[in-house]
This record gives sequence, structure tokens and C-alpha cells, in this order.
Amino acid sequence: MIIEEMKTIKIVKIGGNIINDEAALHSFLANFAQLKGPKVLVHGGGKLASELAKQLNIPVTMIDGRRVTDTQTLDLITMVYAGKINKQIVAQLQAHNANAIGFTGADGNTIISTKRPAEPIDYGFAGDVVTVNPQVLTILINNEVTPVFCAITHDANGQLLNTNADTIASEIAIGLSAHFSTELYYCFEKSGVLSDVTDDNSIIEQITSESYAQLKADGVIFEGMLPKLDNCFHALKNNVHKVHIGSTTMLFNSKNKHTSLQLS
Repeated sequence: MIIEEMKTIKIVKIGGNIINDEAALHSFLANFAQLKGPKVLVHGGGKLASELAKQLNIPVTMIDGRRVTDTQTLDLITMVYAGKINKQIVAQLQAHNANAIGFTGADGNTIISTKRPAEPIDYGFAGDVVTVNPQVLTILINNEVTPVFCAITHDANGQLLNTNADTIASEIAIGLSAHFSTELYYCFEKSGVLSDVTDDNSIIEQITSESYAQLKADGVIFEGMLPKLDNCFHALKNNVHKVHIGSTTMLFNSKNKHTSLQLS
């Protein structure tokens, strides 16, 4: 009996530093469109939502770096994330001959979340992912269509929810792992996880579960990097094949220094 080898798929998450820079975004999308093989793109929201909120006199409340999403804010980020940003990305990919479709978690019932409990902190309409339904995505991907996800999911009862884009990328990678050999790439403004936040060249090229625990205990990794790395190891523990963190250059040249994560 011949067992067919799984195709490799890249799930790529880009952050606000790319979205906020029009030239950088266009350059990235031109290169991303040329990536061979199946791929999924996940994007955050950038600064645009906060800028528009200020113009519309909608208060912006952040707690520990996370946005509190009241009804007005949810309306705004839905328009910005799922509308302007998502559709501009899709249009740019089409311009580079990469067929793409924009998604929230509600589209195709792809990502179902639950509203985060109000205790100990009430973040409003913030969602925690419960399940990813890969059926629709698998059909599209096998027909050479690239899904492009924004940071919005739904609760299967008609409610949209603001959801962390890093978590969405991790859960999509896990959800697709039964159908593909999944590789997860977190792209941000640094070239990798740093041992010294003041030195951009102090890249930690490999982190295991054991070394991660030690780096946390020593205070080398802290604050905003912790939830990102927690998502990485959550993915690895749930059948994601490879996880990498660094600048977008790692996607197009594997020799570029970045951080690779593995369980042991």
C-alpha cells in the first residue's frame, strides 16, 4: 500500500508593522504571491482602527496592550479589518496573479469562538477560539485559492468577535494539520526572538519547550512575546510540523536568521 505524502502548507501571520507601511505591505504581498505551494495569510489590524476611532470620537481603551471591544468598537474594527484592510490585501494578491478570498471566521463557518468571560477583566466582544472547520478551506486550497483571514471570528449565534490574530493563525495551522503538513510563520518587525531587546542582532535561533521555560524564568522573554510563544508551543503540541518567528525575509530565504521553535 502506497501512502500519499501530505502537501506542505504555509500559514503566515503578518502584524501591524507591515500593514501600517504601504510600501512594505505591497512589497511583501508581491513576494508572498510568488511563494510556491498552498498558503494561508492571517493579518492583524494595524493603526487604522485607532486612527479612525479618534476621528469618530470613539474611545479607544487598551488593557495590557489588548483592545477593549465595545459595540461601537466592534462595528469599527469589522469595517476596518474585514473591509478595508482585508479587501486591499486580496486586491493586491489578485494583481500579482495569486487568487485569494478574504475571510472572517464567520465566512464558511471556518472559525467559531466564544466570548471571553468578563472576569477578571472585561474585554467586551473579544473571542477565544473554540474550533476551526477546515472543510471549506481545504477545498479552496486544493484548488489553488489562498484564504486571507482578518482578526474577526463568530460565536455561531450571530455575534462577531474581535480575536487575536496570532491565535487565529495558530488555530488554523492546527485545524489544517489533518490535511496538510503545516508550517506556521509569525512575521513581525524583528528578525526573531531576541536575548537582548536592545540588540536586534541577538537572535535566539532555536527555542525548545525546556529552553523557553528557562528563558521565562530568567526574564529574558517577557510581556508581549509570551502570548506569541505560547501560541507557538500550543501549535507544536497539536500536530503543527514547524513554527518560525522573524521578519518576512525568512519566508523567501531560509538562510536569513530567525527563530525556529520545537518541542525538544
